[in-house]
Amino acid sequence: MQTIERPAVQDRFGLTKKFVVAYGAMGAAVFGTIVALAVVDGSATGFMWTRSALVPVSAAIMYWLVTLAAKGSRRAYERARFISIVAPVALVGVDLIPGACPVWFLLLQTACAVLLAGAAVPLVRMRANFPKRTSEPA
Repeated sequence: MQTIERPAVQDRFGLTKKFVVAYGAMGAAVFGTIVALAVVDGSATGFMWTRSALVPVSAAIMYWLVTLAAKGSRRAYERARFISIVAPVALVGVDLIPGACPVWFLLLQTACAVLLAGAAVPLVRMRANFPKRTSEPA
């Protein structure tokens, strides 16, 4: 049996997918809030539109990568792991620019970042299941 097929590894992928789904759902809720604000009083900025639209899109991409990784794709695993580590920092870091967005938006984006960072934990723990390939001597 391949390492990737072990139940414990698949359980970690299942947990990762749950975090990614929660990240996407939270992102969709933030986007819905921006849509509502635009309709009610027009207070949603272009920055907020863009940032809130990117979260559900990135969640769909992450879910796809995790699904491929669960089937044994090392490249998909590496990309999913990288995104789950770097994107939360970028999500919060950009929103911390003074005047870029209101505090409530920063807090909602931070909640999204925490969920995505939660996906990083099981992904990082699975690193040994995707050993680095060594090139063979010529």
